[in-house]
Amino acid sequence: MQVNIHIDDVDARILTALSGDSRRSYADVASEVGLSTAAVHERVKKMIERGVIERFSLRVDPDRVGLQFTAFVAIRNDGGAHCRDIAPRLRELPEVLELHSVAGEHDFLAKIRTTHARALEDVLYKIKAIPGVARTTSTVVLNTEFEDRPLRLPGVGEG
Repeated sequence: MQVNIHIDDVDARILTALSGDSRRSYADVASEVGLSTAAVHERVKKMIERGVIERFSLRVDPDRVGLQFTAFVAIRNDGGAHCRDIAPRLRELPEVLELHSVAGEHDFLAKIRTTHARALEDVLYKIKAIPGVARTTSTVVLNTEFEDRPLRLPGVGEG
């Protein structure tokens, strides 16, 4: 079970500033939140140590690298398999960018990116070959209005 770590308002404002662009300089963030550069650096370091900040990452435009085909695939197990046995097999497929265990008619919801529809079909065959997978239901994305929004932290920017 994850333990919620309390962050104060200043840490929350630092996280908000960095979540939109993690390459921002600490001096720039310090100016925005009203601290010294050294204080921002120390707070970020502590949030990394406490696991609040997991990593800094790079966002690649999927269209520009040939991965313009996106689908969400709902996956249902056969009732005899345990989701914990299926998830590691899905993690092995590089086209599966996200995997969420969900409640409802299906057991998982996967976000998949490929080069074209035929490549999605190949991934679906691989998913259906995983022991315990009963069926999949695919929803093809026509256009993405936005994704990868920064988290909206409770209390930040409210009232």
